Amino acid sequence: MSGPSAPAAREVARGVVQVRLPLPFALDHINVWLLADGDGWTLVDTGVGDAPTRTRWERLERTVLRGRPVRRILCTHHHPDHVGLAGWLAARWGVRVWCSRKEWRHARIGTGEPPAEAEAGALAFYRRAGVPRRQAEALAPQAHTYRRLVSPLPGGHRAVRDGEGIRIGEARWRAIVGRGHSPEHVCLYDADRAVLVAGDQVLPRISPNVSVWPLEPDADPLSEFLATLERLLRLPERLLVLPSHGRPFGGLHRRIHQLALHHRQRLAAVVAACRRPRTAYQVTRLLFPRRLDPHQTTFALGESIAHLNHLVARGVLERRRDAGPALDWYRLPR
Repeated sequence: MSGPSAPAAREVARGVVQVRLPLPFALDHINVWLLADGDGWTLVDTGVGDAPTRTRWERLERTVLRGRPVRRILCTHHHPDHVGLAGWLAARWGVRVWCSRKEWRHARIGTGEPPAEAEAGALAFYRRAGVPRRQAEALAPQAHTYRRLVSPLPGGHRAVRDGEGIRIGEARWRAIVGRGHSPEHVCLYDADRAVLVAGDQVLPRISPNVSVWPLEPDADPLSEFLATLERLLRLPERLLVLPSHGRPFGGLHRRIHQLALHHRQRLAAVVAACRRPRTAYQVTRLLFPRRLDPHQTTFALGESIAHLNHLVARGVLERRRDAGPALDWYRLPR
């Protein structure tokens, strides 16, 4: 068969179908979910907005949907692999996009920001982090890849609120809004079937990226992420967790404790590195010593700054900002 292969689809719980779509990144796939909704479906997340993924959805309509209509599209958050085809699919099926307000706003900003403006802001951000000029200039164009991977969004959406119940077919799901990986990440919890659609908030094998970005350079997303993990510990341990990357898994509490430990270890490594003044770029090189492509480098740098900002906010480290050239240094307080 020529062209993109047909996506793999399988039922993982009663009325819940997993569809695995390829991604053009080192993280090479995303799981999207079809939830039985009466005689149709609710789609959770969409894949990126590129031609191969559109072709795969056209095949899915024939092979998996089989004429059953999609009633709504619910996006867990604004990252391109989750919202990339939301606009195209919403127009194709004549349905609304559901997501939280902050995720919708970030998606609109990302698709509307002029490329030159996005690149200039990213270049200043990377230079302040200590990235050498030539490498910073190579990284800056990553700032407007969002527009290339997300199809134009409709003018409005249905806002999903933390704690609200969402009736999907005969099931009643509860929205749990998490933070840190993204501003208002929506998870879905069905207590009757003991299923959690976790999106990127809890992943089985890798740590969800927790990054600082040029749009909010002084943010402390790590505090928000760790607080969300604590909140998710209130859910039962015996759940089927449906992540956006990797396989469905059990042992939610065990995995949460592993993720929290990972960040505690990262924080300790950052403190040790900053016994003498360091830039964020220097810390990144210590935390991520392997060779990274530009896409991976932006995430590694953003995550390093998230840990640095977290420690500065708690008074464990101090940040000195040089005015010219603009550069941030981090060190233990004297």
